[in-house]
Amino acid sequence: MKKIFLLTVLIFTISICTAQQKEISEPLKPFAPFVGKTWVGEFTDPSGKEMRDVSKWERILNGNAIRILHSLNKGMYGGETVLYYDKAKKAVSFHYFTTAGFQTSGTFEFKNDEFIGMENVTGSEDGITLVKSVSKFIDKNSFEVKSQYLQKGEWIKGHHIKYKLDNSAKVIFK
Repeated sequence: MKKIFLLTVLIFTISICTAQQKEISEPLKPFAPFVGKTWVGEFTDPSGKEMRDVSKWERILNGNAIRILHSLNKGMYGGETVLYYDKAKKAVSFHYFTTAGFQTSGTFEFKNDEFIGMENVTGSEDGITLVKSVSKFIDKNSFEVKSQYLQKGEWIKGHHIKYKLDNSAKVIFK
């Protein structure tokens, strides 16, 4: 009887510790439905080329940050994003590094059931200096992202991607 009690206490303690390890910091909670999952979005780029984006979301730094790895068309392009709460800005901030040699940084703002991203772009060969994106869940297995770009001082339509949950998909870098 004593062994069963000790085993029960041990299992209970391990489950509490595991749950605490998987927690996400409070400011990042709106992103919780994405974390631990891989998403696939298929769309057509402005030139008419079919694109497939694989995006894997992971909890990092004891839940104080989220890492997103993504690749387009089996590694023709990809990047890594780190989301975190910036205490100085009092905002969810991020840095995004790409295989194309440019990077972005920005913030997310939550309004109703959407989150709005504003990215400052440095090093873009296309003259893009700012990206605005609006993301929202369609249901528990899909979400969409719509964007627009500030290119050479003019706002242009960006991409509109609908993502579906696909944990079997793999992010590929060449």
